[in-house]
Amino acid sequence: MPFYDLKCKCGEVFNVMASMSDKENRRIKCPRCGSVDLESVFSNVNVIQSRSAAKSECPNIHRCGGCCPME
Repeated sequence: MPFYDLKCKCGEVFNVMASMSDKENRRIKCPRCGSVDLESVFSNVNVIQSRSAAKSECPNIHRCGGCCPME
């Protein structure tokens, strides 16, 4: 089940894990006032890159001397 960041008309912003059908059929309620009048809040997405995906060295550096566009 996905997590949703939601905002209620009362101003409450909260995160909830719910099924897509619960969201589509308005079965999620505000924990503050109980309203189902909610809108999605989109926040920043963080992407984590592993160190192994870091800049690689040219496999032919002994031939090109590092001048090729391998960056």
